Amino acid sequence: MPRLRKLTAPAADKKTKPCVSENQDDGSQVKRSTSPSCGAPKKRTAFLNLTNSKVQISLPGKKELRKKQVKKTSAPSLSSKKATKLKGSSSESSVENPVEKDEDDEKEAAPAGKLEAAVYEVPPHLRRPQVPAEFDVDSEYSEDTRMCPEYAMEIFSYLKQREEKFVLCDYMSKQPSLSQEMRAVLIDWLVELQENFELFHETLYLSVKLTDHYLNITPIHRNMLQLVGVTAMLIASKFEEYSVPPVEEFLFVCDGAYTKEEILAMEASILQKLSFDLNIPISYRFLRRYAKCVNAGMDTLTLARYFCERSLLEMKMVALRGSLLASSCLLLAMLTKDLGGWSPILQFHSGYNLSEVAPVVWKIYLMMLEPPNEKLNTINTKYSHKVFFEVSSLPLIDLDVLEKALSD
Repeated sequence: MPRLRKLTAPAADKKTKPCVSENQDDGSQVKRSTSPSCGAPKKRTAFLNLTNSKVQISLPGKKELRKKQVKKTSAPSLSSKKATKLKGSSSESSVENPVEKDEDDEKEAAPAGKLEAAVYEVPPHLRRPQVPAEFDVDSEYSEDTRMCPEYAMEIFSYLKQREEKFVLCDYMSKQPSLSQEMRAVLIDWLVELQENFELFHETLYLSVKLTDHYLNITPIHRNMLQLVGVTAMLIASKFEEYSVPPVEEFLFVCDGAYTKEEILAMEASILQKLSFDLNIPISYRFLRRYAKCVNAGMDTLTLARYFCERSLLEMKMVALRGSLLASSCLLLAMLTKDLGGWSPILQFHSGYNLSEVAPVVWKIYLMMLEPPNEKLNTINTKYSHKVFFEVSSLPLIDLDVLEKALSD
């Protein structure tokens, strides 16, 4: 790769005289001259110099009034005697301005006491909701613009409303060539792909959502299932990542099973089937939000993430809304860590009460009690690492303790 040459100023000619500013001899107190340097093009000013006192800016509609004033104030020059008489009689006269006001100006002028400032009222649908002080978790980040503290509640309320648009069901009856085990193998492979490419967890969750929504409306053959999954991760990477892996890397992990043209054609098919609406609410975003509401530690959040990621493998969890799944995973993690149960602040921000969360907690608990599948062990191996606090090796909460906590 050729190196870029440094831009250096041309050598000055010995015979030429150096540029001297007009105000150089005035001392250090004089402002620097605004005239261009020698050889430099003159700057064009797009607007008048408003700081120049010699320039007068005329306002439209005032020319006729100015002409009347000039005519009334213009008078022949007075002699010195008449001027002295005029000075003597000025004390008797109470007129300060010889210019008379026009009748139109008097009508337009209004008393200062009657002028009122216009008050803009925010429409009801645009007013921000009032958050009680005990439930306010965003004011402490008022100086951090990355956290969007002014709109955090509105953002998650909007995402929760959008969940109604992306409700799924058990679509395997629409896929005669597929099975739940095939889907679980694909999700397990996508988790491994997310680790190898070092992608965000949001990319993984969105990839699974894109895959499920596409399979919900498009029957495919089993040979195309991996193509759908890898293409969904490519689309999710473009939506979530700062640096998107090239298509060639996705082709490499597929071991040459597909071509670049096939991936691009599947990308177009997924986008068209989903009407290019990729902002699908995922449980991972809600999980981080709710964990922030209770100031959960990183170990507790990681345990809840482990439960949430394990649920991606289960077809029976597909129909659950992301906000409800995140609430249930967090509650199970808090109970496992003995950090309390469902608190009022979680009910306020999630919109779910304990009676709505408890059935999902039981589903997750029973899912975790099932013996692990050796073919689907990527998530367990991932969360057994020290980086993830080895949460996959933690024992589950006792059945009696869980039942008592969910019945309160």
